[in-house]
Amino acid sequence: MTKIKVGVIGGAGYTAGELLRILIHHPAVEIVFVNSSSNAGNPIADVHSGLFGETDLVFTSELPFGEVDALFLCSAHGDSKKFMDNNEIPASVKIIDLSTDYRAKSPNHDFVYGLPELNRSEIIAAKRIANPGCFATAIQLALLPLAAAGLLTDEVHVNAITGSTGAGVKPSETSHFSWRNNNISIYKPFGHQHLSEIGQSLRQLQTGFTQAINFIPVRGNFARGIYATTYTKCSLSLDEAKKLYTDFYKDAAFTFVSEKNPDMKQVVNTNKAIVYLEKHEDKLLIVSMIDNLLKGASGQAVQNMNLMFGLDEKSGLGLKSTGF
Repeated sequence: MTKIKVGVIGGAGYTAGELLRILIHHPAVEIVFVNSSSNAGNPIADVHSGLFGETDLVFTSELPFGEVDALFLCSAHGDSKKFMDNNEIPASVKIIDLSTDYRAKSPNHDFVYGLPELNRSEIIAAKRIANPGCFATAIQLALLPLAAAGLLTDEVHVNAITGSTGAGVKPSETSHFSWRNNNISIYKPFGHQHLSEIGQSLRQLQTGFTQAINFIPVRGNFARGIYATTYTKCSLSLDEAKKLYTDFYKDAAFTFVSEKNPDMKQVVNTNKAIVYLEKHEDKLLIVSMIDNLLKGASGQAVQNMNLMFGLDEKSGLGLKSTGF
């Protein structure tokens, strides 16, 4: 089998580390280069210690675009666009960007928003993908079926807690262990940057949607995972809502509607998303959860690559949860 040859830009962060963990063992992929100017010449396992014994790859400052079929951009937000502007990448190279830079639709770029549960056919035909944000993925999966049915008619309320890896590999005041451990706090209430892409996707399905999404993001005292609770007024009965969600996700490779109240460990270390529903008087409660580094970033990026290259959507993503 001819393997897909890939390159990775910005290879030192958490998302790059998880991406490399998947790609090293992907049956249809050969990693040609991992670019990191600050780590050039160093073994990848020196930075991503979890890969010790699994790869002899070394970081490089070179950019051999002509040798790859696909390019993953794992650079910091704002840097992907600079990279694209400053480099001539062959038109034959498919690109998956994990930053925020191309998530907003614009006549100035041809990136497709890479949420398979929303844009699967467009992803299959795309040359360039803007991978969704982690909070955005979890919250959209809670709301897409309602939007598709035109049932988002009132304000939406979301509380979602994320692990410390969501803040990136570089330590900050609110991400280092002594602050984060045994602690919890909110940040960017009602103004998180992922709200724009959530609204964009909901309006794609329900063009008249103008209601507020009241989102309270929470910093969790754990490393990885997102657990979101969303509620809004809804005229459906619980059984009707369950049927709506089950029908909407019946062909989804990684999104599942649970009959039992789930816990976040069921999705950590997997590319799965779990959705759970309850009805309380006139309100529908939707619980949704993902691993922020996998379905919220690198796993979804590989899922998109699989679709773009005509592979089994689940290829390389058969990961077991850390349930115990």
